[in-house]
Amino acid sequence: MDNGRFLEVCNVFKSYGEGDSKQSVLNGMDFTVAKGEFCVLLGPSGSGKSTLLNIIGGIDSADDGYIAINGDKLRDMDEKALTLYRRKHLGYVFQLYNLIPNLTVKENIEVGAYLSDDPLEIDELLKTLGLYEHRHKLPNQLSGGQQQRTSIGRAIVKNPDILLCDEPTGALDYNTSKEILKLIEEVNQKYGNTVIMVTHNEAIQNMADHTIKLRDGKVRRNIINDNKISAVDLEW
Repeated sequence: MDNGRFLEVCNVFKSYGEGDSKQSVLNGMDFTVAKGEFCVLLGPSGSGKSTLLNIIGGIDSADDGYIAINGDKLRDMDEKALTLYRRKHLGYVFQLYNLIPNLTVKENIEVGAYLSDDPLEIDELLKTLGLYEHRHKLPNQLSGGQQQRTSIGRAIVKNPDILLCDEPTGALDYNTSKEILKLIEEVNQKYGNTVIMVTHNEAIQNMADHTIKLRDGKVRRNIINDNKISAVDLEW
């Protein structure tokens, strides 16, 4: 398999509703992402980026066209195969942390480990996340940034091929946002996961290997970044 075409988004269409209320969200989306790349899906609200992320994640399905991971087309998978695909290959980080309130930081991350045949070593991951000394705390004892770190830990402990991030800094202040972006950058570099991040923050494209600019459900620009900067140096 060509690692440069690890993730293929091929002529994907998606609409919702029927008749007069039918709304086209994706209109022939087309691009590829290489294995290990940090790819940003950048666009305004309504550009189709979160819908596309959900289709890549097997949460939603395309009306036409296909998504393929490592040559395997999602549309060819039955529900059981799709569930297995999500469990084995994907990690999700959302704007809302979705932590289990009565479990500690470590236990929340362990929930992700149970879904994997080859999980990362949890104590080492806790140290990478800067959470080791907070590992016995409950979510309500953490700051927003620490809660988001925990949700990243839960997603990454599975050692997924692809880490899907939907506006992961959307609920955080400037400094905490930069810390979380730095952490995702470190995770990408250390573990080699392919990162697909949805954002409307133009500055984030400067730390990415690859930016797909979306508008009205179409790819407007497909940019490979040869001069990326560290998350630490981002400004907005």
